[in-house]
Amino acid sequence: MKILTVVGARPQFIKVSPVSRALREHKTIEEVILHTGQHYDHSMSQVFFDELQLAAPKYNLEINSLDREEMIDRMTAGISEIIEIEKPDWVMVYGDTNSTLAGARAAKRCGVKLAHIEAGLRSFNLAMPEEHNRTESDQLADVLFVPTPAGIKNLENEKLNQTGKDILEVGDVMYDAALFFGTEQQDRNVLSAAGNEPFILCTFHRAENTDNPNRLSAIVDALNELSAHHKILLPLHPRTRQKLKDHKLELSFPVIEPVGYLDMITLLKHCSLVVTDSGGLQKEAYFFKKNCVTLRDDTEWVELVEGGYSVLAGADKPLIVNSVSELLKRENNFEANLYGGGKAAQRIADFFAARA
Repeated sequence: MKILTVVGARPQFIKVSPVSRALREHKTIEEVILHTGQHYDHSMSQVFFDELQLAAPKYNLEINSLDREEMIDRMTAGISEIIEIEKPDWVMVYGDTNSTLAGARAAKRCGVKLAHIEAGLRSFNLAMPEEHNRTESDQLADVLFVPTPAGIKNLENEKLNQTGKDILEVGDVMYDAALFFGTEQQDRNVLSAAGNEPFILCTFHRAENTDNPNRLSAIVDALNELSAHHKILLPLHPRTRQKLKDHKLELSFPVIEPVGYLDMITLLKHCSLVVTDSGGLQKEAYFFKKNCVTLRDDTEWVELVEGGYSVLAGADKPLIVNSVSELLKRENNFEANLYGGGKAAQRIADFFAARA
């Protein structure tokens, strides 16, 4: 059996790592990795392949820096060409990026079975391109690997469980990765920017925040106010850096360069709190037993909000500031098994092995 895995963005590189490792245990399965190029600079792409023990992609389409529809169209065409060359039995996509939807469309265009990892998630915010990407990918997929009970319920509500698809709750592959790499010896040099002080780990990059001048300004104002009382470590995404420059906004505290996955784990282990708009980092905060202020109005990871591990603060400056104060004091029990116990990748590999 041959599987063509399509990736393109940082969270997908992390998710692929445990799944590829599990697939390699089955000699009847061959995996070919295709990188669309969506995240293309070293700090957002190659460093993750290096750190996560991933084989270099066999193909790199180098498609980036385009508007959404043009990017997806070009990726779909490029992936379709590779499908014709490789003739895989399955195409596998992850999450909710433009690369995800392009891989899904290409599989259907070429008549190849499609597997979607991290299926069933919904924020119910149709203004987010990610919501459209994940929903259409679920509709196109033949097998849906779902990380949470909430995801299963969403698919049932959409009647996708009545369409002949295989729908399997397997857990979260990012938790698998966190367990695997979290036990390794970490380079602590990244902590030097904290100067032995307690610190808040912050990231923000989503278009809903960076493309909206009012939201971006409110987030910057909140962080600047917080920085007067708290040390903030902010690995600044290249996209966010450019948007701050475009809108003539300045952070009143030093930032650091983007970090790789292992450095991010180090920061998560040692921070006091996470402030982010990243879907992946919301979960990773939980994995490493940290509360999270989420700079979004909604989230697909509803169990984190329901359990009190995350507060949705949007781009509301007073709410962001007050939520940071509240969650720094809140003591939560992080022992709940929300994400499958670290066996998601093995369950996925076993599915394919049984059909090889």
